[in-house]
Amino acid sequence: MLRGFYTATAGMLSQQKRAEMLSNNIANANTPGYKSDQSAIRAFPEMLLSRMESDSMPIKNGQSFGINSPLGSLNTGAYIQELIPQFTQGDLRETSLPSDVALVEGIIPFNNETNLKGVLLFPVETQNGEQRYTRNGTFTLDNNGILTSNGNTVLSTTGNPISIQSNDYQITAEGNVIVGGENVGQIDVRFEGDVRNLVKEGNGLYHTANEAVLPSAINNGEIQYNLRQGFVEGSNVDVSRTYTDMMTAYRAFEANQKVLQAYDRSMEKAANEIGRL
Repeated sequence: MLRGFYTATAGMLSQQKRAEMLSNNIANANTPGYKSDQSAIRAFPEMLLSRMESDSMPIKNGQSFGINSPLGSLNTGAYIQELIPQFTQGDLRETSLPSDVALVEGIIPFNNETNLKGVLLFPVETQNGEQRYTRNGTFTLDNNGILTSNGNTVLSTTGNPISIQSNDYQITAEGNVIVGGENVGQIDVRFEGDVRNLVKEGNGLYHTANEAVLPSAINNGEIQYNLRQGFVEGSNVDVSRTYTDMMTAYRAFEANQKVLQAYDRSMEKAANEIGRL
């Protein structure tokens, strides 16, 4: 019966974490470039129970030997193994702002091991000098005319900031920034072939699990994409489905809670009534 406490509690904790993840998805439904999370729930390792006993041979000075009788398997509950970002393309929204840039995926190679498509990201440099990656194309110009994303410097193909000293500029489909007919830099786009290597940091930023620098997607013949100026890629959160999944998580939490309460009542009866005999 005590194992039942742990199993029901594990189910409640799993559904609580799943509800928190879904709440975070809903909270970021209008965040540009946000990629929703999906939970992977796994069961704890299953155990095989056996009864061990001894028997004696019916002879003089009999020798005893052990008997192992299988009883069956035992499950010990479930847990959330990991949160997996879904890197599907979000809907495009026109803003008509020249600094806004949407990354539109075309042909993206699949990973042979996971059978999942890779992902394209903008490289940025944080205020701490660290390189990170984002899909948030809501760019702005700072006081020095440097192209930034949420205060982080957008990097060019040369790894340098892009300086735009004019209010009249164009960004081509290839990412070239044209000011007064002159190319002042090309917005870099990086490629990650295995999405499992990306770790969410918050504020729409990602870093690689091994801290490796992602390769550029430019001039990669297997990748096709284009940038659209005056557009922003929205979140890929499916709000209707997320609300449905949240209600399912709440119902599962309540079911495990009722099981836990039933075990508690049984233990109380065993202690207060059966224990008196």
